[in-house]
Amino acid sequence: MIGKISGIIDYRADDHVLIDVRGVGYLVFCSDRTLATLPGPGEAVALFTDLVVREDLLQLYGFPSLLEKEWHRLLMTVQGIGAKASLSILGALGPEGVGRAIALSDPAAFRAAKGIGPKTAQRVVIELKDKAPGLMALAGRAAPSALSEVIDTADSPTPSPKPRAKPTAQPRTNAASQAEALSALTNLGYSPSEAASAVAEAAGTDPEADTSALIRAALKLLAPKG
Repeated sequence: MIGKISGIIDYRADDHVLIDVRGVGYLVFCSDRTLATLPGPGEAVALFTDLVVREDLLQLYGFPSLLEKEWHRLLMTVQGIGAKASLSILGALGPEGVGRAIALSDPAAFRAAKGIGPKTAQRVVIELKDKAPGLMALAGRAAPSALSEVIDTADSPTPSPKPRAKPTAQPRTNAASQAEALSALTNLGYSPSEAASAVAEAAGTDPEADTSALIRAALKLLAPKG
C-alpha cells in the first residue's frame, strides 16, 4: 500500500498530477479543491495517498491531509460511493463540510457535489452518522498535513534514519478528551458556548467517555428538538 508520496510535480491535468519520485512517475488523482492548492510543475509536493485496486486498474488518489484521506476511505464504504464520487464530495465540501453535513443530518449539502443524487446523499448521512464522530475526533487533534512536510527529493539525498526515542505511555485524561471534542464541534460550526455546554453535559453523564463518545453524545444534545 502506498500511503504517502513526496516528490516533484512533472505536470498537472484537470483531475490528476504526475509526481516524480527519484525518477519514478506516480499519477495521482485529486479533487478540484486539492488541485487548486498544489504548486506548479517543477515544485515540490507531498500528498497522503490511497491506492484503489481493481482487476484491470491500479489508481492512486491524493489528499493534502490525513483527515481528508480518512474521510475518503469512510465515504467509499457507503453504497453507491466510489473513489470518483468521494473526490467529488470532498472537492465540493472539504473534510470539515462533510463532517458538518453528517452531524447536522443535512443530506442536501451533498447535492453540491457533482453526480450525487438525493438517495445517495441520504445514504451518506444515514450510514455514516455513527462512524463520523471518530473522524471528527481526529480533526480535533489537528490531523497532520502532508503539504507541511514537503521534501525536495530531487536535490536531497536519501536521509539517514534518525533514532527514535522510546515512547512513554501517557494516560489520557477526560479533560484532554473534552478539549478534543470541543475543538471538533467548533470546527463543525457550533459556537464555543453551545459546544462547551454540550460537551460538559456529555462528560458529566459519562466521566470515562473518550473523545468519540463525547462527540457522539454532544451531537445528540445539540440536535434540533421536535
